[in-house]
Amino acid sequence: MRAARVALTVLLGLGLAGYSAWLLEFFMQTGVSLTEQPVWDLFYAQPVFSVATGLGGLAFFFTGPALMRLAPARWSGRLTSVSVSAFGIMLMVYAWVPETVVTPNLLSAAVAVGALSLVFWWPPGWRACAVGCLVAVLVAWALVVVSTLAGHLEGVFTRVQLVVHAVQVVIGGAYVVQTPVPVSGRKLSVAGAMLRSTRHRK
Repeated sequence: MRAARVALTVLLGLGLAGYSAWLLEFFMQTGVSLTEQPVWDLFYAQPVFSVATGLGGLAFFFTGPALMRLAPARWSGRLTSVSVSAFGIMLMVYAWVPETVVTPNLLSAAVAVGALSLVFWWPPGWRACAVGCLVAVLVAWALVVVSTLAGHLEGVFTRVQLVVHAVQVVIGGAYVVQTPVPVSGRKLSVAGAMLRSTRHRK
């Protein structure tokens, strides 16, 4: 189980690194407007963006099965795992074959579903973080839609949206790192993990 947690942490880190490749635009000439052009236009500017983002999607795809080992064996935990893998698949397709049915809205929907699923199985305290992530994801998504329809500041809000998504991944990684490792090769339930954590503090 420790190996599964290490693998999950590494995969989340790789996925986050690939998904954050757009930050390279601050260090290289792309010709893409930071304020008016959506961040996804970077795929057409330099191949490094599509390659790195696609590899990040591949890491997220493998994160799903790894998460199955640590998430609770019920629908909410499974939904988290499936949404992460689905996000990875869509990110790969969108990065490497931009002219497809996959759109930024589908990517946003996958992230929102993942955030929602955490609300149902994360323990109190962490659940508040999950609710905050869900609200931030939905607000960022709404701002992107509004800016797209208005034809103004789309570049700003698509980049803000990616920052919000990255923060959600970081919070998820923090939860994985701090969760007690089950003994005897069995997963702890959420209640069991909370009880064990309480005992350690005494």
